[in-house]
Amino acid sequence: MASRPCVYVTRRIPQIGLDMLNEECQVDLWEGELPPPRDTILQGAKNCDGLLCLLSDNIDAEAMDSLPQLKVISQYAVGVDNIDLEAATARGIPVGHTPGVLTEATADLAFGLLMAAGRRIAEGVENVRSGNWHTWAPLGFLGADVWEAKLGIIGLGRIGAALARRGSGFSMQVTYYDPVRRFELEQELGIEYAPLEQLLDEADFVSLHCPLTSETHHLIDSPAFQRMKPTAVLVNTSRGPVVNTDSLVTALEKGWIAAAALDVTDPEPLPAGHRLLGLPNCTIVPHIGSATISARGKMAEMAAENLLAGLQGKRLPHCANSNVYNK
Repeated sequence: MASRPCVYVTRRIPQIGLDMLNEECQVDLWEGELPPPRDTILQGAKNCDGLLCLLSDNIDAEAMDSLPQLKVISQYAVGVDNIDLEAATARGIPVGHTPGVLTEATADLAFGLLMAAGRRIAEGVENVRSGNWHTWAPLGFLGADVWEAKLGIIGLGRIGAALARRGSGFSMQVTYYDPVRRFELEQELGIEYAPLEQLLDEADFVSLHCPLTSETHHLIDSPAFQRMKPTAVLVNTSRGPVVNTDSLVTALEKGWIAAAALDVTDPEPLPAGHRLLGLPNCTIVPHIGSATISARGKMAEMAAENLLAGLQGKRLPHCANSNVYNK
Protein backbone atom coordinates (compact mmCIF):
# COMPACT_ATOMS: atom_id res chain seq x y z
CA MET A 1 0.00 0.00 0.00
CA ALA A 2 1.47 3.35 -1.04
CA SER A 3 2.13 5.82 1.74
CA ARG A 4 -0.09 8.88 1.90
CA PRO A 5 1.39 12.23 0.86
CA CYS A 6 2.43 14.56 3.64
CA VAL A 7 1.18 18.14 3.78
CA TYR A 8 1.91 21.03 6.12
CA VAL A 9 -0.86 23.50 6.97
CA THR A 10 0.33 26.76 8.51
CA ARG A 11 -2.90 27.61 10.39
CA ARG A 12 -6.19 26.01 11.34
CA ILE A 13 -8.74 26.62 8.57
CA PRO A 14 -12.46 25.71 8.53
CA GLN A 15 -12.91 22.02 9.27
CA ILE A 16 -14.37 21.14 5.87
CA GLY A 17 -10.97 21.79 4.25
CA LEU A 18 -9.04 19.88 6.90
CA ASP A 19 -11.42 16.91 6.59
CA MET A 20 -10.78 16.78 2.84
CA LEU A 21 -7.03 16.72 3.43
CA ASN A 22 -7.17 14.19 6.27
CA GLU A 23 -9.00 11.73 4.01
CA GLU A 24 -6.13 11.67 1.52
CA CYS A 25 -3.02 12.90 3.32
CA GLN A 26 -0.92 12.86 6.42
CA VAL A 27 -1.54 16.37 7.76
CA ASP A 28 0.84 18.32 9.97
CA LEU A 29 -1.12 21.34 11.28
CA TRP A 30 0.25 24.37 13.10
CA GLU A 31 -2.23 24.88 15.95
CA GLY A 32 -1.04 28.27 17.17
CA GLU A 33 -3.22 31.36 16.95
CA LEU A 34 -0.35 33.44 15.58
CA PRO A 35 1.48 32.58 12.33
CA PRO A 36 4.27 30.03 12.71
CA PRO A 37 7.81 31.45 12.58
CA ARG A 38 9.55 30.98 9.27
CA ASP A 39 11.97 28.41 10.70
CA THR A 40 9.03 26.43 12.05
CA ILE A 41 7.41 26.28 8.62
CA LEU A 42 10.64 25.20 6.95
CA GLN A 43 11.27 22.54 9.56
CA GLY A 44 7.67 21.30 9.66
CA ALA A 45 7.34 21.14 5.88
CA LYS A 46 10.86 19.80 5.22
CA ASN A 47 9.64 16.34 4.22
CA CYS A 48 6.22 17.40 2.92
CA ASP A 49 4.82 17.07 -0.58
CA GLY A 50 2.36 19.94 -0.22
CA LEU A 51 2.11 23.24 1.64
CA LEU A 52 -1.11 25.09 2.50
CA CYS A 53 -0.23 28.61 3.59
CA LEU A 54 -1.68 32.02 4.41
CA LEU A 55 -0.86 35.62 3.49
CA SER A 56 1.24 35.95 6.63
CA ASP A 57 3.70 33.27 5.42
CA ASN A 58 6.62 34.40 3.26
CA ILE A 59 7.24 31.63 0.76
CA ASP A 60 10.21 32.80 -1.30
CA ALA A 61 12.83 31.02 -3.40
CA GLU A 62 14.95 30.23 -0.35
CA ALA A 63 11.97 28.59 1.35
CA MET A 64 11.20 26.50 -1.72
CA ASP A 65 14.80 25.35 -1.97
CA SER A 66 14.59 24.24 1.66
CA LEU A 67 11.65 21.96 0.85
CA PRO A 68 13.05 19.42 -1.63
CA GLN A 69 9.88 17.28 -1.83
CA LEU A 70 7.48 20.17 -2.40
CA LYS A 71 5.13 19.51 -5.33
CA VAL A 72 2.41 22.12 -4.78
CA ILE A 73 1.63 25.26 -2.78
CA SER A 74 -1.96 26.16 -1.95
CA GLN A 75 -2.75 29.64 -0.68
CA TYR A 76 -5.77 30.19 1.56
CA ALA A 77 -6.47 33.59 -0.03
CA VAL A 78 -7.00 35.26 -3.39
CA GLY A 79 -3.83 37.34 -3.33
CA VAL A 80 -0.44 35.65 -3.56
CA ASP A 81 1.96 38.54 -3.00
CA ASN A 82 3.59 36.59 -0.14
CA ILE A 83 4.66 33.86 -2.58
CA ASP A 84 7.40 34.24 -5.18
CA LEU A 85 5.43 33.04 -8.19
CA GLU A 86 8.39 33.38 -10.54
CA ALA A 87 10.52 31.17 -8.30
CA ALA A 88 7.71 28.63 -7.99
CA THR A 89 7.23 28.49 -11.75
CA ALA A 90 10.96 28.08 -12.33
CA ARG A 91 10.88 25.08 -9.98
CA GLY A 92 7.79 23.57 -11.57
CA ILE A 93 5.64 24.17 -8.50
CA PRO A 94 2.01 25.18 -9.18
CA VAL A 95 0.53 27.70 -6.74
CA GLY A 96 -3.17 27.56 -5.97
CA HIS A 97 -5.38 30.36 -4.64
CA THR A 98 -9.07 31.03 -3.95
CA PRO A 99 -10.48 33.64 -6.38
CA GLY A 100 -14.12 34.57 -6.75
CA VAL A 101 -15.54 33.01 -3.61
CA LEU A 102 -14.88 36.00 -1.35
CA THR A 103 -15.91 38.68 -3.84
CA GLU A 104 -19.33 39.51 -2.41
CA ALA A 105 -18.26 39.23 1.23
CA THR A 106 -15.37 41.63 0.70
CA ALA A 107 -17.49 44.05 -1.31
CA ASP A 108 -20.06 44.01 1.50
CA LEU A 109 -17.38 44.93 4.00
CA ALA A 110 -15.92 47.64 1.77
CA PHE A 111 -19.33 49.28 1.45
CA GLY A 112 -19.91 48.86 5.18
CA LEU A 113 -16.62 50.60 5.93
CA LEU A 114 -17.48 53.33 3.45
CA MET A 115 -20.72 54.03 5.30
CA ALA A 116 -19.15 53.67 8.73
CA ALA A 117 -16.43 56.21 7.98
CA GLY A 118 -18.67 58.57 6.04
CA ARG A 119 -21.35 58.63 8.74
CA ARG A 120 -18.83 58.47 11.63
CA ILE A 121 -20.46 55.37 13.09
CA ALA A 122 -17.43 54.17 15.08
CA GLU A 123 -17.06 57.60 16.67
CA GLY A 124 -20.74 57.55 17.62
CA VAL A 125 -20.49 54.09 19.16
CA GLU A 126 -17.47 55.16 21.21
CA ASN A 127 -19.32 58.28 22.38
CA VAL A 128 -22.17 56.14 23.68
CA ARG A 129 -19.97 53.46 25.25
CA SER A 130 -17.86 56.05 27.07
CA GLY A 131 -20.91 57.67 28.67
CA ASN A 132 -20.50 60.94 26.80
CA TRP A 133 -23.88 60.90 25.03
CA HIS A 134 -25.87 63.51 26.95
CA THR A 135 -28.39 64.81 24.44
CA TRP A 136 -29.36 64.98 20.78
CA ALA A 137 -27.05 67.60 19.28
CA PRO A 138 -27.88 69.50 16.07
CA LEU A 139 -24.20 69.62 15.13
CA GLY A 140 -23.17 66.30 16.61
CA PHE A 141 -21.21 63.84 14.47
CA LEU A 142 -22.06 65.44 11.16
CA GLY A 143 -20.82 63.19 8.36
CA ALA A 144 -20.92 62.77 4.62
CA ASP A 145 -23.89 61.84 2.47
CA VAL A 146 -23.53 58.45 0.78
CA TRP A 147 -26.66 58.78 -1.38
CA GLU A 148 -25.70 60.29 -4.76
CA ALA A 149 -22.09 60.84 -3.66
CA LYS A 150 -19.17 60.34 -6.06
CA LEU A 151 -17.51 56.95 -5.61
CA GLY A 152 -14.05 56.41 -7.09
CA ILE A 153 -12.91 52.79 -7.40
CA ILE A 154 -9.23 52.01 -7.99
CA GLY A 155 -8.98 48.54 -9.49
CA LEU A 156 -12.01 47.13 -11.32
CA GLY A 157 -11.55 43.43 -10.74
CA ARG A 158 -14.25 41.20 -9.28
CA ILE A 159 -14.46 43.03 -5.95
CA GLY A 160 -14.22 46.50 -7.46
CA ALA A 161 -17.06 45.68 -9.86
CA ALA A 162 -19.13 44.24 -7.00
CA LEU A 163 -18.63 47.47 -5.04
CA ALA A 164 -19.72 49.48 -8.09
CA ARG A 165 -23.00 47.54 -8.10
CA ARG A 166 -23.54 48.40 -4.46
CA GLY A 167 -22.78 52.04 -5.13
CA SER A 168 -25.33 52.09 -7.93
CA GLY A 169 -27.95 50.96 -5.43
CA PHE A 170 -27.30 54.18 -3.54
CA SER A 171 -27.46 56.27 -6.73
CA MET A 172 -23.76 57.02 -6.40
CA GLN A 173 -21.88 58.47 -9.37
CA VAL A 174 -19.28 55.75 -9.90
CA THR A 175 -15.97 56.27 -11.68
CA TYR A 176 -13.07 53.87 -11.78
CA TYR A 177 -9.39 53.72 -12.61
CA ASP A 178 -7.69 50.56 -13.77
CA PRO A 179 -4.62 50.09 -16.00
CA VAL A 180 -6.93 48.17 -18.36
CA ARG A 181 -10.16 49.81 -19.55
CA ARG A 182 -13.19 47.62 -18.85
CA PHE A 183 -15.49 48.76 -21.64
CA GLU A 184 -18.07 45.98 -21.16
CA LEU A 185 -18.32 46.65 -17.44
CA GLU A 186 -18.62 50.38 -18.08
CA GLN A 187 -21.69 49.70 -20.18
CA GLU A 188 -23.11 46.98 -17.93
CA LEU A 189 -22.71 48.93 -14.69
CA GLY A 190 -23.26 52.44 -15.98
CA ILE A 191 -19.91 53.64 -14.67
CA GLU A 192 -17.22 55.86 -16.16
CA TYR A 193 -13.48 55.52 -16.56
CA ALA A 194 -11.30 58.33 -15.21
CA PRO A 195 -7.52 58.81 -15.07
CA LEU A 196 -6.19 58.28 -11.55
CA GLU A 197 -5.50 61.97 -10.95
CA GLN A 198 -9.01 62.98 -11.99
CA LEU A 199 -10.57 60.28 -9.83
CA LEU A 200 -8.62 61.47 -6.80
CA ASP A 201 -9.56 65.08 -7.51
CA GLU A 202 -13.30 64.44 -7.78
CA ALA A 203 -14.33 61.46 -5.63
CA ASP A 204 -16.12 61.80 -2.30
CA PHE A 205 -15.17 58.21 -1.48
CA VAL A 206 -12.05 56.45 -2.83
CA SER A 207 -12.05 52.66 -2.48
CA LEU A 208 -8.97 50.55 -3.21
CA HIS A 209 -9.32 47.15 -4.91
CA CYS A 210 -5.99 46.71 -6.71
CA PRO A 211 -3.45 43.92 -6.17
CA LEU A 212 -0.17 44.68 -4.44
CA THR A 213 2.55 44.97 -7.08
CA SER A 214 5.65 47.08 -7.56
CA GLU A 215 3.43 49.56 -9.41
CA THR A 216 0.77 49.80 -6.70
CA HIS A 217 3.10 49.82 -3.68
CA HIS A 218 2.45 53.18 -1.96
CA LEU A 219 0.15 54.17 -4.82
CA ILE A 220 -1.72 56.34 -2.32
CA ASP A 221 0.91 58.63 -0.81
CA SER A 222 1.17 62.30 0.18
CA PRO A 223 0.76 63.70 -3.36
CA ALA A 224 -2.32 61.49 -3.81
CA PHE A 225 -3.84 62.61 -0.51
CA GLN A 226 -3.19 66.25 -1.34
CA ARG A 227 -5.18 65.84 -4.56
CA MET A 228 -8.19 64.48 -2.69
CA LYS A 229 -11.01 66.60 -1.33
CA PRO A 230 -10.71 67.61 2.34
CA THR A 231 -14.14 65.98 2.75
CA ALA A 232 -13.08 62.72 1.06
CA VAL A 233 -13.02 59.27 2.66
CA LEU A 234 -10.45 56.56 1.81
CA VAL A 235 -11.43 52.89 2.08
CA ASN A 236 -8.83 50.12 1.77
CA THR A 237 -9.78 46.44 1.62
CA SER A 238 -6.97 45.47 -0.80
CA ARG A 239 -3.48 45.31 0.72
CA GLY A 240 -1.96 47.52 3.39
CA PRO A 241 1.16 48.64 1.48
CA VAL A 242 -0.95 50.10 -1.34
CA VAL A 243 -1.21 53.05 1.09
CA ASN A 244 1.80 54.83 2.56
CA THR A 245 0.94 54.64 6.26
CA ASP A 246 3.00 57.67 7.31
CA SER A 247 1.33 59.73 4.59
CA LEU A 248 -2.09 58.55 5.73
CA VAL A 249 -1.38 59.62 9.31
CA THR A 250 -0.35 63.06 8.08
CA ALA A 251 -3.38 63.34 5.80
CA LEU A 252 -5.78 62.53 8.63
CA GLU A 253 -4.04 64.75 11.17
CA LYS A 254 -3.76 67.75 8.84
CA GLY A 255 -7.22 67.40 7.34
CA TRP A 256 -6.09 66.64 3.79
CA ILE A 257 -8.93 64.08 3.86
CA ALA A 258 -11.84 63.69 6.26
CA ALA A 259 -11.54 60.03 7.21
CA ALA A 260 -10.22 56.58 6.38
CA ALA A 261 -11.58 53.07 6.90
CA LEU A 262 -9.16 50.16 6.70
CA ASP A 263 -9.48 46.39 6.66
CA VAL A 264 -5.74 46.09 5.93
CA THR A 265 -2.76 48.02 7.26
CA ASP A 266 0.98 48.32 6.88
CA PRO A 267 2.35 46.90 9.09
CA GLU A 268 -0.32 44.33 9.84
CA PRO A 269 -1.34 44.20 12.58
CA LEU A 270 -0.50 47.69 13.77
CA PRO A 271 1.60 47.73 16.94
CA ALA A 272 0.03 49.02 20.13
CA GLY A 273 0.35 52.77 20.37
CA HIS A 274 0.57 53.34 16.63
CA ARG A 275 -0.54 56.86 15.70
CA LEU A 276 -3.35 55.61 13.46
CA LEU A 277 -4.98 53.91 16.44
CA GLY A 278 -5.36 57.21 18.23
CA LEU A 279 -7.12 59.02 15.39
CA PRO A 280 -10.91 59.19 15.76
CA ASN A 281 -11.35 59.67 12.01
CA CYS A 282 -9.69 56.34 11.20
CA THR A 283 -11.82 53.19 11.43
CA ILE A 284 -9.78 49.96 11.44
CA VAL A 285 -11.01 46.36 11.47
CA PRO A 286 -8.77 43.25 11.65
CA HIS A 287 -8.61 42.04 8.01
CA ILE A 288 -12.11 40.54 7.99
CA GLY A 289 -13.09 41.14 4.36
CA SER A 290 -13.79 37.46 3.72
CA ALA A 291 -14.93 36.67 7.26
CA THR A 292 -18.31 35.11 6.63
CA ILE A 293 -19.03 31.49 7.45
CA SER A 294 -19.86 30.61 3.85
CA ALA A 295 -16.95 32.47 2.24
CA ARG A 296 -14.29 31.11 4.59
CA GLY A 297 -15.71 27.60 4.30
CA LYS A 298 -15.64 27.72 0.50
CA MET A 299 -12.09 29.09 0.63
CA ALA A 300 -11.08 26.06 2.71
CA GLU A 301 -12.66 23.71 0.16
CA MET A 302 -10.91 25.43 -2.74
CA ALA A 303 -7.56 25.45 -0.97
CA ALA A 304 -7.88 21.72 -0.24
CA GLU A 305 -8.98 20.98 -3.82
CA ASN A 306 -5.96 22.83 -5.20
CA LEU A 307 -3.58 21.01 -2.87
CA LEU A 308 -5.02 17.58 -3.60
CA ALA A 309 -4.95 18.17 -7.36
CA GLY A 310 -1.29 19.13 -7.23
CA LEU A 311 -0.41 16.09 -5.15
CA GLN A 312 -2.14 13.88 -7.73
CA GLY A 313 -0.27 15.50 -10.60
CA LYS A 314 -3.42 17.12 -11.93
CA ARG A 315 -3.89 20.70 -13.07
CA LEU A 316 -4.95 22.93 -10.17
CA PRO A 317 -8.57 24.13 -10.46
CA HIS A 318 -7.45 27.64 -9.48
CA CYS A 319 -3.81 28.24 -10.33
CA ALA A 320 -2.08 31.60 -9.79
CA ASN A 321 0.90 30.71 -12.01
CA SER A 322 -0.77 28.77 -14.82
CA ASN A 323 2.32 29.26 -17.01
CA VAL A 324 3.94 26.55 -14.89
CA TYR A 325 2.06 24.09 -17.12
CA ASN A 326 3.80 25.46 -20.22
CA LYS A 327 7.22 24.34 -19.04
